[in-house]
Amino acid sequence: MNKLSREKIHYLSKLIVNALYQNDLVDFLDEPNEIRLAIFRAIEEEMKLYEQINQKAREKIASQKKHIEEGSQEWEILYRKYYNEELSKLTKLSE
Repeated sequence: MNKLSREKIHYLSKLIVNALYQNDLVDFLDEPNEIRLAIFRAIEEEMKLYEQINQKAREKIASQKKHIEEGSQEWEILYRKYYNEELSKLTKLSE
């Protein structure tokens, strides 16, 4: 899983604020930089959640009785299965 650098997150948060700023239906109740920082933190937190899901899926594969080589078809299938299971748990918690 590719991790976004701080620079990329900063860039994305600026793009979002600029898009919101250009939308006539959006009124800023705070300074644009404060909103950008809130968006930046939200993206960072989201990335942390996905990294935790990634780690849990990898741990489940590693706990198998037989060694499964990373990158193999079996590993990829198990990774997707476990990743989706963890993601499903997360979405159920947020409902």
